[in-house]
Formats: sequence, C-alpha cells, structure tokens
Amino acid sequence: MAIKILVADDDPDIRDVLKLTLSEESYEVFEAADGEEALKAIQTKSPDLVLLDYKMPKMDGREVCRRIKKDLLLRHLPIVMVTAKGDTDDKVGGIDAGADDYVVKPFEPKELLARIRMIIRRTERDLEANPLTRLPGNVSIINELSRRLESKSFFAVCYLDLDKFKSYNDKYGFEHGDEVIRETARILIRSAQKSGNPDDFIGHIGGDDFVIITAPEAVDKLCEAIIADFEKISPSFYNETDRAKGYIMAKDRKGMEQKIPLLSISIGVVTNEFHKIEHVAQIGEIGAELKAFAKQLERSNYIKDKRKEEK
Repeated sequence: MAIKILVADDDPDIRDVLKLTLSEESYEVFEAADGEEALKAIQTKSPDLVLLDYKMPKMDGREVCRRIKKDLLLRHLPIVMVTAKGDTDDKVGGIDAGADDYVVKPFEPKELLARIRMIIRRTERDLEANPLTRLPGNVSIINELSRRLESKSFFAVCYLDLDKFKSYNDKYGFEHGDEVIRETARILIRSAQKSGNPDDFIGHIGGDDFVIITAPEAVDKLCEAIIADFEKISPSFYNETDRAKGYIMAKDRKGMEQKIPLLSISIGVVTNEFHKIEHVAQIGEIGAELKAFAKQLERSNYIKDKRKEEK
C-alpha cells in the first residue's frame, strides 16, 4: 500500500514542486491550500505524513500542528514544517507546536526525500498501530494480554464493537464510516481517562472492533461511561431525517428492505476474578461469546463474565 502524504501550502507552484519530488518515491500525494483544508484532509484521509507550510491563510501551520498533536488519535502523525529561508522564529514556532522536523524553502529534493524516509521508518518502528485510529493494533494487544496473564494480577478485558455498522456504511459510505470509527476511539479514550485507571490499555483490533484492558473494580463504571457517551453522540452520525426517524432503511442479507436502528455499542467483559484464565486465546473466545449475547439486547449494553470456577 502506497504511503500517503498531505502537502499543505497556499502556493500552487510549491505544491506542484513537492508533488513532482514526492512522485519519485511513488508516494500517494494529496493537497490542501490553507490550514482549515489541511486539518479537514488530515481528519478524513488519514495521511501517513504531512508537509505543512508555516504561513497559510485561515489557519497557519503552527496552529494546525498544535491541534493535531492535541488529538489523541492524531498525535503520532509525523509533521514536517516547511519554513521560509532564514526565518528562525518559524522554525522554533513549528518545533514548539510539535513538528517532527522542518525543511527550508527553497529545499533540496534529495534531502527532503531522505528526511521523509527517515521519519516514516522511525514512525513505523515506534508505532505498531491501526492506520485509521493510531491505536495499538493486534500485535500490541496480544503482547499486553500476555503480559497481564504473566503478571498473575486480576484484569478485565472489554471487547467492543458497533451494532448495525455494516448497514450504516452501506448507506452513508466508507468516509463517514471511518469517521464513526475514529469518534468511537475518541469516546473510548475519554471514558478511560475519566472512569478507568492510569495503566488501562486501549487497542484497535480492526474495523469497528476494539479492546480495553482495565481492572475488575473499574470496569463497570468504565463500560457505563462508554455507553452513555456513545448513546449521546451516535445520533450526530446521521442526517436530520434519519435522526428524527430513529432508524434507516437498508437491505438485509436476503435483499429485503427493513428498518435498521441507529448505531449502538456492545461490550463483552472477560475477567479472571472468579475463574482461572491460562492463555490469550481463551480470553478472545470468552469475549466473543459475551459480546454476541450483548448484541442480542436492545441498544448499547455490556455483559460481564460472572461464571465461577467449578469446585
């Protein structure tokens, strides 16, 4: 898959030069002509790196950079600030805002490409993550579950996914679907910060499937916070007509039109409070079973494993 780079500059000639330079490495390039457009492109197109001009209309590069680094889902996105020659204040301002590197106009193409390769290598090494949400992916999830098992401590693992997400995707399209997934990730992060523990782990399995690892004593409050936040926000994913109706019309697997409720979230919670868990696969099997039960209930719900060890 081609690496995606956003070129944000209000000068079309500079954008053309950057596109030409980047095409030598077969990068997929898209453009933004001002700061607001750049921020929107970052949020919707998930670039792997941003070349960001410091001085742009509507929102300058420093403010764009500052907003990206404040967003928990975007803060790992590498940013190269493009500054005017000899303007030390711009360089300092960009780095203070969180830029990972800077290049000076006019730039040497070979040096720019070398810097980009270096930053991409460093980012890939430092972050094994889901490309959509930047949350830790499956390798990190398995490693964290293994670590918790080896520590012999009590834990609670929440398996979460969205109900009726395929129907939503079919009607509203993948771009809207991706934003729903990103917003779900933000809900999980906010809820964990507010109601969880400092060492909670949040991972993104893929698609609309997520994992949170927390402590048994925190899990009920955490799940309740996630559900309350999701139920509050989910209507905003729809247009006014569908929101007022409380459903969308979509085809089922047999091709029949039916009323599909608005998106909700289901959570299956696996704990080792009452019975022994010996391997990671066992956690996944129990989690899938509990989540399936939760999905049979109305609206957003969570089901916790309370089965006790047989004597």
